[in-house]
Amino acid sequence: MRDFLSGLARLRRGPWEAVASALIGLGVVMLMQPFVMVAYTYSFIVTLTGTVMFLIVSHFPE
Repeated sequence: MRDFLSGLARLRRGPWEAVASALIGLGVVMLMQPFVMVAYTYSFIVTLTGTVMFLIVSHFPE
């Protein structure tokens, strides 16, 4: 856990890619669930944020 947090603080690729991938996954789950309309409403924004974040983070150093 300490390595993960220090990787986030030092802008390393691995931890930030994990966060971006989690956002993409969360957005897809929000899109597919049929119960909460607010989650469905914000699913595209969450997925788009995760995708753009992943594109930016892929240029971070290892």
